[in-house]
Amino acid sequence: MRSLPKYVLLFALFACHYVAAQKIEETNIKKHIQFLADDKLNGRQTGSEGEKQAMDYIQKEFRKLKLTPLGDEGTFEQPFPFKGGVHGTGTEGTAHNMVAFLDNKADKTIIIGAHFDHLGLGENGSSLDANPKGKIHNGADDNASGVAGVLELARYFKNNKIKENSNFLFICFSGEELGLFGSKYFTEKPTLDLSNVNYMINMDMIGRLNPSTKSISISGSGTSPVWETLLKGINTPLSVKTDSAGIGPSDHTSFYLKNIPVLHFFTGSHSDYHKPSDDWDKINYAGEKEVLELVISVVEKLDDQPKLAFLPTKNKSMSSSRSFKVTMGVMPSYTSDETGLLVDGVTEGRPAQKAGIITGDVIIQIGDYSIKDVQTYMEALGKFEKGQQVPVKVKRNKEETTLMVTF
Repeated sequence: MRSLPKYVLLFALFACHYVAAQKIEETNIKKHIQFLADDKLNGRQTGSEGEKQAMDYIQKEFRKLKLTPLGDEGTFEQPFPFKGGVHGTGTEGTAHNMVAFLDNKADKTIIIGAHFDHLGLGENGSSLDANPKGKIHNGADDNASGVAGVLELARYFKNNKIKENSNFLFICFSGEELGLFGSKYFTEKPTLDLSNVNYMINMDMIGRLNPSTKSISISGSGTSPVWETLLKGINTPLSVKTDSAGIGPSDHTSFYLKNIPVLHFFTGSHSDYHKPSDDWDKINYAGEKEVLELVISVVEKLDDQPKLAFLPTKNKSMSSSRSFKVTMGVMPSYTSDETGLLVDGVTEGRPAQKAGIITGDVIIQIGDYSIKDVQTYMEALGKFEKGQQVPVKVKRNKEETTLMVTF
């Protein structure tokens, strides 16, 4: 047979590689979220029958990919005890992490995780609905979106023809909404040697990318000296805002506290957060695909690099409104660069709504306290008592106005 020109052979090789290359599929993301956020699961409350249905689904997907079970006793399940109810004052129960391993015969491992529990029927005190009890909180963005990300990335890396120089541990945590119970338990009783873990990627609420701004917040950029430079150098259609802190209100915190570099991906808060209206039809599936492609870029950029160095960071307080005597009932924007606290949502019947604060307002002062960001807002809230009336200065359409808020 006559030999082909070299450029033809090169083209053929490139074409074969292109055909074999893996892609993130929106249809898979949507399928996972639609199941996990279906009313039949009753909001996936920690330890509930709905959680069990979610576990069965996750396990089925792990098995389909032929991943190695790395829970307890040769299963994907890692059971752990928890105490439910408001602020952990309820009855004790058992919940489960779901843990799967992709062995690439490497000397280091990347952990990719997300929590799959949510608020059930709104009875644990975390709902932002005015009358939450008995209403199904489906948690499509929080955090079926993150679990869908774990499952789709597991499929991607399992089927990738060019194997990475790292193993992967895929974990879906329960008990996050009650206080990071599942991730805390895993880091205290790990099913693999944590000293071999290179870094942990956490995805919590990655399903509501704003199509106009394409802004994504990535926390933990100070937990290793490589993160900031790497994130700034990645070619992505997303507008990346970094936060150095390793501690935050999600499962990456548990790993940071074990001196593991972390990144937490988050597409921003919205008016459906912790409400029954957080449903699958509001997810930006194309946007989540772009987020997962960014995660893949991070992994690929580091593939030939040595194990990351860990850095401790100045950490923001993990206090939430549940720790305060008062609450305003607003959802802060965590991706805004504007000075002050940009309001992404207002809860009906709470002090802010009663005072006339609306979505889009920027809170710049509460009483005598100047508000620069989420942290100073949290600090200011801790200064007030229930029943106290204070002036709150907001910026609305570039004009400042003062409203009276009664806590």
